[in-house]
Parts: sequence; structure tokens; C-alpha cells
Amino acid sequence: MTVSFRKMHGLGNDFVVVDVRQNGVVFTEEQVRRIGDRRRGIGFDQFITIEPPHQPGATAFMGIRNPDGSVAGACGNATRCIASLLMTEAGTDTAVVETVSGLLPACRAADGTVTVDMGPARLDWQDLPLSEARDTLHLGIGAGDLQDPVGVSMGNPHAVFFVPDVAAVPLTEVGPVLETHTLFPKRCNIEIVQVEARDRLRMRVWERGAGITQACGSGACATLVAAVRRGLSDRRAEVVLDGGVLTIEWRDSDGHVLMSGPTATSFTGIFDGSLLA
Repeated sequence: MTVSFRKMHGLGNDFVVVDVRQNGVVFTEEQVRRIGDRRRGIGFDQFITIEPPHQPGATAFMGIRNPDGSVAGACGNATRCIASLLMTEAGTDTAVVETVSGLLPACRAADGTVTVDMGPARLDWQDLPLSEARDTLHLGIGAGDLQDPVGVSMGNPHAVFFVPDVAAVPLTEVGPVLETHTLFPKRCNIEIVQVEARDRLRMRVWERGAGITQACGSGACATLVAAVRRGLSDRRAEVVLDGGVLTIEWRDSDGHVLMSGPTATSFTGIFDGSLLA
């Protein structure tokens, strides 16, 4: 079977996207790892499948896999990309993307910017989840100069550390240590954040199962929520990532987090049979 794909990105957070609504192709963990190899395969931060929806009201279901083949619960940048594809396909400016974490409504502005309602931030220790009961405002763990993060779930777990200078943090060293800390039974995304102003936050990220990425939409959402909870930010701010800027708002009325930013397609192609063997 010939299987085509699309390479997309949101601020450099890159994805291999496969529409399986018609052919029903199922990818094994080994195939995902093979495709994700940036030297022998294609390479991606997440592998995305567009599938038939499971719930009423959804436009399509979005499956998310990490480069190691594991399943991810949420990916904000990929949600924007898939929403943009679905809106173009339907000739509309709205779509509802279904994920394992719930339904995510999206809309597109005249300039092409896509906004996704990422749902409510979840702040209880069981939501992340943690291996024991703790106050998520002060998790009380650390590695090196990174200490006492804020815990936030955006459908996936995040630990947000505030630092004076994100450039000074050896993220490749501390990221994997913190991702696999015993407090996080399902591992954790690690954000390091420098507050530049109440409406501007500088963030770098270590994503579980992927490592350092250029951008992380759910991480940017978690960052704003954590900053607001610590009294460091307004409820709407720019989050500056290595790959660009997202606008994040933590809505006071219902606790939902809105994420706005661009999407892009890099190229399309057809998988070689060796990647699917």
C-alpha cells in the first residue's frame, strides 16, 4: 500500500502527519521510531495521525506519538496544524479536534493564525499525575539550579521552573533527569521560564519522549498558568519559544486556556516501504 504523509510545523515544533481516515493504516511503535529517525527516516517531534472521530461534534480524531513510539496526550502546536488542515478541507474557519485528552475547538483568523481552546488547566496532583499527594504550586523537587517547579496538566503533565536566565540552564543535562523523576509516574514535560515582563515570558522546553524542541504549545499554556499562579504574569501574555512566539490566555470565566499561533507545511511525500516493513 502506498502511504502518503505531510511534514508540518508550528514554530519549528515539527510533525509527520498521516491521514488514515480512508485507508485505516495502523502504525507500530517500531515503525514510528523508524520514521522518526532524523538520519535514516524523516524525523519529527511528534507523529500525528488524522483518524475518524469517536465523539459527536468532533471533526476528526488526532493521534499523537512521540519519537520513541509512546503515546502523547496533547500537543498544542500539532492541534493548530491539524485544525488548519481540517478547516481548509471543509472550507470553514472552525473545527473541533478530538484527542485522548478531549475535544479541542479551533478557529482561524483572517491572517491564518489558528487559535485552539486547549480546555481547562488541571491543577490537582492526581491530574498530572504525581506519585504522591503534593501542592502543585510548589512541587519541591529539582536538579542543579532548577528547583521547586509548578505542576500543571494540559492533558499531559508539565513541571514549570522559573529561572533568571533560560540560556544559562544546561537543559540537555537536567531535562532527562527531571522528566523521569520518581514523582512523575508517566514522565513529565519540563519547562524553564524567564519572566521578561508581565505580558512576556521566555520559555525553553524538554518534552518527554522527544527531548529539546523548538516549541511546545501545551508547554506554553502550562507556562502561563504557572506564572499566573505564582503572581508573575497577567492572564494573557506572549510566550517566546526557541521557534517563535505564541499568544496564550488563561480565561478567568471558565479556566480554559487559549493558544494562538501560526502553522506551516514544509513538504509532502510518500513513505518508502523500508520504513513500514
